[in-house]
Amino acid sequence: MLNKVILYCRSGFEKECAAEITDKAAQLDVYGFAKVKENSAYVIFECYEPEQAQILITKIAFRSLIFARQMFLAGDLFAHLPVEDRITPILQALESGLKGAGDLRVEVADTNEGKALAGFCRKFTVPLRQALRNERLLSKTENRKKPVIHVFFITSNCCYVGYSYTNNNSPFYMGIPRLKYPTDAPSRSTLKLEEAFHIFIAYEEWDERIASGMNAVDLGACPGGWTYQLVKRSMMVYAIDNGAMDQKLMDTGQVKHYREDGFKFVPKKFNISWVVCDMVEKPMRVTELMAHWLINGWCREAIFNLKLPMKKRYEEVKQNLQFLTEQLTTNGVHAVVQAKQLYHDREEITVHVQRIWGSGVPEQ
Repeated sequence: MLNKVILYCRSGFEKECAAEITDKAAQLDVYGFAKVKENSAYVIFECYEPEQAQILITKIAFRSLIFARQMFLAGDLFAHLPVEDRITPILQALESGLKGAGDLRVEVADTNEGKALAGFCRKFTVPLRQALRNERLLSKTENRKKPVIHVFFITSNCCYVGYSYTNNNSPFYMGIPRLKYPTDAPSRSTLKLEEAFHIFIAYEEWDERIASGMNAVDLGACPGGWTYQLVKRSMMVYAIDNGAMDQKLMDTGQVKHYREDGFKFVPKKFNISWVVCDMVEKPMRVTELMAHWLINGWCREAIFNLKLPMKKRYEEVKQNLQFLTEQLTTNGVHAVVQAKQLYHDREEITVHVQRIWGSGVPEQ
């Protein structure tokens, strides 16, 4: 009985993930309860009516979920898989609910306990994939038009089995983009912006939207982790910070450093494609600043981080995003707003805003 939705999240943010899926489900008149284990890095939402779990994985846009890294439909926990044959129960579970899939992911939670199982999962994937193909439950080659099978191991003989749809899931294994830290970057924060580009912007639009020659502003830039990503894409960057910038970035000739307060800076030119901001400040103050930039038409797109409090984090996120949306709407700014707690984020979420024309066409 596939009456559960499994959601992966960052360890320590299970309550926020649970609050969000419960909220989204209620908006669809779907009711159930969230099972939360602290620091487990996943949440289980169990529907009171079995068929309603299917509604959630099709009607809730995965891109709209802030705290979830992945979402898939699943049945009851296989608590005691026989060591001599773990595959047969998994096949039987899938035979009753899935006609054919295009990919297989054998996954674990993003915890120390989960990582200890990673080697087992890699080895187990090979015979399981072959068995699924023999039963025609999995295509011979990867097919992105068909569902993805998820086998989520809690321990080596304990797992959930289910599937997600490729048009409404994360395309990444465990919901985590695998990015390599560039050794010449001035700080590890550079991976936040790189991941944001992967999550928020479709690959086929990269050449147009994060293109060579664009002008960008980095508020609170020092030492230059986010500026590095913009320079790497051959943009011209105004770096705003009272601190010192990485000299290698300055030597590129693509960066102009203004020793100013990012909250007070006013651009002298209005041909700016991007504004990015990773300042350590109260969330609402940053949200107000970004709304100011967008309302004034100082940029086409924005990516910024909101540092969250220790308590009522989901409520804080909702409040900030609602304020931003209301401000843009009130001032006649049409925009698409997205938010996600990225893998490289910590106690924060990343927000992306793209201005659009009233017709729904992105501004040029």
